[in-house]
Amino acid sequence: MIKIAPSILSADFANLERDIGRISTADYVHVDVMDGLFVPNITIGIPVVKAIRPTTQLPLDVHLMIVRPLRYVEAFCDAGADLITIHVESDTEENLHAAIDKIHAKGKKAGIVLKPATPAEAVLPFLEKVELILVMTVEPGFGGQSFMADQMPKVSAIRALIDQHNPGCELEVDGGVAPDTCRACIEAGANVLVAGSAVYKAADIPGRIAQLRG
Repeated sequence: MIKIAPSILSADFANLERDIGRISTADYVHVDVMDGLFVPNITIGIPVVKAIRPTTQLPLDVHLMIVRPLRYVEAFCDAGADLITIHVESDTEENLHAAIDKIHAKGKKAGIVLKPATPAEAVLPFLEKVELILVMTVEPGFGGQSFMADQMPKVSAIRALIDQHNPGCELEVDGGVAPDTCRACIEAGANVLVAGSAVYKAADIPGRIAQLRG
């Protein structure tokens, strides 16, 4: 089954509990954490993750768009994250492995993320020890960008690597996912779709979530 992870970056932050409740038929709550350094935007941090944890039974899928995530992964785990994804571009390979180990030591799931310019092969050092790989289909940093269809061959290549080396690993796509682009993601091999504005701007949010499942 295709899983849907609505991004609360597109929610109403003055009514965050209400808007998280509106996506109760989804599979994850996707939380975009940006530090203004790794990406040119600043969003939310540990206190907000801790605050929203009691508001939903859904797993919190926390996407860290921050430099040197090793410094913060334990705190995000303690705040209530169920899955933490970190960018391969954000630190040294050694430190990324250490961050994944810290996440696992907290009993949580870990994933790695690739920017559009990062090749599929960048997953190889981490592939056998993570539970999810996230492919960005926009440049990370802001919501509402246009879908980059040229990332689909990379998604397919990573799906082949997952099937060969770690079949239980999930493959997530984030960026510009909407009713007119979700099918391409699914056909390329993704099984988790992040969608922000496509979900929160819909008149019928449960209907839109069902539609995105393909």
